[in-house]
Amino acid sequence: MIKHLLRCVLLAMVLLPSPVSAEPIKLKLSLVTSDRALIYLGGVKPFVDAVNAEAKGLFEIEVYFSGALGKDPAQQPQMVADGVADMAFIFPGYSPERFYDNTVVELPGLFQDTREASLAFTRLIAAGALKGYEDFYVIGAFSSPPESIHSRRPIASIDDLRGMSIRVSNATEAAALQRLGVRAVTVPVNQASEAISDGTLDGAVLPPAMLFEFGVGRVTSSHYLLNVGVTPLALVMNRRTFDSLPEQAQDIIRKHSGEWPLASFLKSYDAVDSQVMERLASNPKRNIVHPSQSDLLSAKAAFKSFTDEWAASNLNNRKQLEIVQNEIAKLRASQ
Repeated sequence: MIKHLLRCVLLAMVLLPSPVSAEPIKLKLSLVTSDRALIYLGGVKPFVDAVNAEAKGLFEIEVYFSGALGKDPAQQPQMVADGVADMAFIFPGYSPERFYDNTVVELPGLFQDTREASLAFTRLIAAGALKGYEDFYVIGAFSSPPESIHSRRPIASIDDLRGMSIRVSNATEAAALQRLGVRAVTVPVNQASEAISDGTLDGAVLPPAMLFEFGVGRVTSSHYLLNVGVTPLALVMNRRTFDSLPEQAQDIIRKHSGEWPLASFLKSYDAVDSQVMERLASNPKRNIVHPSQSDLLSAKAAFKSFTDEWAASNLNNRKQLEIVQNEIAKLRASQ
């Protein structure tokens, strides 16, 4: 009898399904900034937290901070394309040879605020209107707030910009500011403060929200608030990796992509932008200059001539500009 019972127990143990404790899929996200940076807190963390909470047991995103997978901001897209990282927060303007269609988002003075630029950029990518993103699944397409000029030398008017050596975010910004007599140099944002400090540069183009993020606020005291354009930013994933995930995992990432990440991004950047402007205004050692009407007209004419020449150079440019202008008109009409 006992032997019979033991055989039954053993048989039951064989037939019962054994518990499977499969480890969740690990996805590496590369970030050149720290976990205290606005880029992470506003643009990356909300996405990672929401996805990891919903995907628990299925997959997990692990963030590698401060360039742990690669420190060069310009190399982040290639790292994702090569599979060194599964995801990364990128600055497309540092890779113009790959994201050459991004010029239309970088045109000077085109957008009036962060929301307008970010939504237009997001919808252009969703529509497949921008080349260069074929190797990626774009989780979020963002824009910096409108950028202005911050210098260690005084700037009282647009004429003072002539001959100044200024850091810019991309080649489009450089070409536009050259119309104002600026010697524009494309430099990664994390190298700008050192270049200003050692005298290599006179200043940098940045939105107020990013002024102290990378130390530029410590080495500049003159702030010329001319809207010279925006910087496109993006959180991207290797397309092959995305396509290889289980459908359930893809759905979770899709759910938190596109316009979903914009809400926290815009809220964070707009809040910090306002805080930094208050901080600058309350410091008597800082010189804040709003361009005069004549300076605004001069800049507008210079920027328009640049945009007109760019659009006239080929049919694709004209079509892209029309798409963006139509999207801007729809966004403004809906407000």
